[in-house]
Order: sequence, then C-alpha cells, then structure tokens
Amino acid sequence: MDQSSKIVAHMMEHDAFSQWLGIEVQEVRAGYARISMKVRREMVNGFLVCHGGITFSLADSAFAFASNGHGRLSLALEANISYPAPVHVDDTLTAEAVELSIGNRTGVYQVTITNQDDTTVGVFRGTVYRTQKDFEEEIAKQGEKK
Repeated sequence: MDQSSKIVAHMMEHDAFSQWLGIEVQEVRAGYARISMKVRREMVNGFLVCHGGITFSLADSAFAFASNGHGRLSLALEANISYPAPVHVDDTLTAEAVELSIGNRTGVYQVTITNQDDTTVGVFRGTVYRTQKDFEEEIAKQGEKK
C-alpha cells in the first residue's frame, strides 16, 4: 500500500462522519482523490433535494484526502462551492479532487462532484495550509496517547 493510500485509510478509519456518509474511496494519490457515495432519504431537505451540506461534505472529504496524500498534515483554510444542478435520493455522487497548485505552505484544489448520469452537481474549490508535521509521525503520536 502506498503512502497516500495508507494516510487515507487512517483518515477514514477515524472519520465517523465520512463513514456515516457512506463514502467509498475509489482512487487516491498525492494531490488527487476520487470518492463516491449514495444519497439516502435522511440527507434531503424539506423540498426532497439533497441538503447542500451533504454535497459540500463529500467534496470536503475528497479535498482532505488529496491534500494530505503528500504526507504532510494539511488543514483547510477556506473552501467554497456552487451547486449547478440538484441532487436527489438514490443519486450516486462522485467527487474528484485535483490539485491546482502546491507550495511549501499552501495548496489549492478543485473538486468536481457529478451524479450517476455524469451531470456536474457541485464545483468546490479549497485552499489548505500545509503544516510541517509529517502525517506518519502524527499517527504514531496518536497511538502513544491511547
């Protein structure tokens, strides 16, 4: 298992919210992630349209996986999303995070969210702060605290 896959597996193991969403990791590598999930009834609003927070959360998880895949602990500085098309119960969403730029301190990512018909239902853009902390060292510290 490569470093990016190890990091994302650790993140998923400890991320109860991404687990609740039902996220399935399809592909990860440094600076890239593709994940998917199925929209359930409890995820829709009063108009029977998927709550925007669900779509945002899926994109945020892909953003986190892509940005942390380099092995340095990275944290969101800002993120925004647009919703060009509605999402409904039983839709299968796929979020693909792509690194646009990376520097010593920050990285910029775009996440495109599509449904099962390949219709774009969300466009997310986010910036991370890249700490100097090595992800594997942080994992080891967590283990010592247990």
